[in-house]
Amino acid sequence: MNVLRYLVAPLAASIAFAPAAQSAGDLDFKKIAPKVAQNVGELLEKAHYSRRKLDDTLSKQFLKNYLERLDYNHLFFTQKDVDGFNASYATKLDDAILNGDVDAALKIFAVYQQRAEGRVEKVKELLKGTFDFKSNRTVEFNRQKSPWPKDEAEADQIWRDRIEGEMLDRTLSKDKVDAPVKVITRRYDQFLRNLHEQGDEEVIAGFLSVLSETYDPHSEYMSRSQLDSFNITMSLELKGIGAVLTTEDGYAKIRELVPGGPAAEDGRLKVGDRICAVAQGDGEFAETLDTKLDKVVEMIRGKEDTIVRLKIIPVTATDPSERKIIEITRKKVKLKEQEAKAEIVEHKLPDGTTQRLGWIVLPSFYADMQHSGTTGAKSTTKDVAVLLERLKKENIQGLVMDLRRNGGGSLEEAVNLTGLFIKRGPVVVVRDSNGRENILKDRDPSVAYEGPMIVLDNKLSASASEIFAAALQDYNRAVIVGDSSSFGKGTVQTMVDLGNIIPLSLSGRGNGNEAGALKLTIQKFYRISGGSTQLQGVIADLKLPSLWDQADIGEGALKGPLPYDTIKDVSYDKLEKSLFKTELKQRSTARIAAEQEFKWIEEDIERTKKRIAENKISLNQQTRRTELDEDKARKEKRNAERAKIKHAEELVYAITLDNASKPELEPKKEKKDEKATAAHKEPNATKPADADGDDDEEVEAEILRVDPIRVETLHILGDLIEFNNTPAPATAQTQQGAAAQ
Repeated sequence: MNVLRYLVAPLAASIAFAPAAQSAGDLDFKKIAPKVAQNVGELLEKAHYSRRKLDDTLSKQFLKNYLERLDYNHLFFTQKDVDGFNASYATKLDDAILNGDVDAALKIFAVYQQRAEGRVEKVKELLKGTFDFKSNRTVEFNRQKSPWPKDEAEADQIWRDRIEGEMLDRTLSKDKVDAPVKVITRRYDQFLRNLHEQGDEEVIAGFLSVLSETYDPHSEYMSRSQLDSFNITMSLELKGIGAVLTTEDGYAKIRELVPGGPAAEDGRLKVGDRICAVAQGDGEFAETLDTKLDKVVEMIRGKEDTIVRLKIIPVTATDPSERKIIEITRKKVKLKEQEAKAEIVEHKLPDGTTQRLGWIVLPSFYADMQHSGTTGAKSTTKDVAVLLERLKKENIQGLVMDLRRNGGGSLEEAVNLTGLFIKRGPVVVVRDSNGRENILKDRDPSVAYEGPMIVLDNKLSASASEIFAAALQDYNRAVIVGDSSSFGKGTVQTMVDLGNIIPLSLSGRGNGNEAGALKLTIQKFYRISGGSTQLQGVIADLKLPSLWDQADIGEGALKGPLPYDTIKDVSYDKLEKSLFKTELKQRSTARIAAEQEFKWIEEDIERTKKRIAENKISLNQQTRRTELDEDKARKEKRNAERAKIKHAEELVYAITLDNASKPELEPKKEKKDEKATAAHKEPNATKPADADGDDDEEVEAEILRVDPIRVETLHILGDLIEFNNTPAPATAQTQQGAAAQ
């Protein structure tokens, strides 16, 4: 199979944009659903890496997973419901799927919807009562591992405690815009509205996706709209007005405007505006109140250079009847926030000298897979090469590749990006279920950057990120810094377009997109040294304290991951040089021990572990208020201490794909209202116990704090540069060589 079609898929494939596909109109998805289900079942049996039979054993697990997908906190179904589902479907779903029968999905969902409607009615009755918040009872905040309520009476008690907890949260909140009852009622009304928007296509797609994920966590059925969203994620491009929508009280609401998009450039549409109708060109307006969000976006999105008109309720409107019409021409929108970007950091050393360091942030391994190989097709490797060229022109002395939160993407891009930092050679081995191995190689002898290098990752760095990090570690090319290990996803997926399998007479459209696609795990990948990243991830050479480094994050925390195994290593030319890992670790350990931010992180880690283990929240107002006061006092004390600490000022230049070729670079200016980004402000400080309880000063202090992970990584890179320029004693090098084996 062509490697261009391989994916080491992102952990979070979908983005905030709703799907771009045209409305299915009068297409009845139920017409093609039997054939779709049948093909999904057959492909999973015959083509999935595990070659696991779709039998009674898998059927039981499938049903269990589906019930937990619908009611993950075990709040709506009772044990009686679950027993009934088991009696009806536990050993029958396998045969049903292979026969194209998806009635179970709709029937189980109908019961779930009925239970939810009944529960919301009871919630509203509970909200009419009074709560004194003086009891010593507690409520579980996570019931995923708790048993289903044995009957309705037990469920009622669980919900009484839950609603009392929600009322207490709102009572303690500093946000007093609306009364607690009103806020909670609105929340559950929105929950029901979202539930009622689920049509047969969404229900069946969810059902088939759970079936796929029962084989392994990364196989997934994608409906037409989900596939479109996935393609947008990979290509970083869409055609529309560049607005991110959310839903509120039945309206589609503008949550964000994409910088450089038509809506942002036009300037009239504002964040917070609510859309109440949409018209195509000079056509009639179609009302959108209580319309499913995906459908609203389908109406707004369309062909490039066509016109869409929006009837909105302005966010500034004082009169609820005020309406405004905005006409916008659709354009191609580049999702630039998801592109690779870089910085030059003027890093000051204790002796007063300055190092010029490069920092590249890579959010994902993106690629325009639909137009791969064509001129102008989006490519991670091409973009990083452009940034590296500018960084070298600016005479950087060392480089950090920041892969924190990078969930993966294109396998080809992982191989090619590795090639920018090594001479030709093997990068990764992929093996199919028959044991056939294929060595994917970098065949380009040129090297884009040869200087000192660090790869920074964390527990959310997965798939392609792990291929890249593992290869550079095996080649002895870079020092891996971050969490104890990366995510641990060592599997390869391919996209199977079901429209190419289902007869055109059933698929609804000539291109067959209505049938969706199956993202199918077909291979596992292995390091050239013979190990696998599956479950184990890439072990960091230098570990930094981080709140992400938790046991419940990673491949091992998912349901049904494939096992870890190894293969024979392949021949490759490992760089025979010291990376001074022992010396780097000694210096880093000393700095971490002296750095107050890391001490706070360690405290937060222990507190988080304790809260997760206890899994309960008090329903006593005085107890909760004391806890909140303690949290507030702790944050205030930390912020006071932070204010006394003087951090070395660093001159930073931001480099984007837009300004990389410009003659001069402007120093980056920090804005006081700048939001913390995943790349530069990792959430390692204490997370508020109650986000609604934070005042503006506390929030600002959290946002503007120094990112200790970034600071320490720059220190480590500085040390690596120093050791490269002044070799360590022979004994230390020998010790390091032994440790690197």
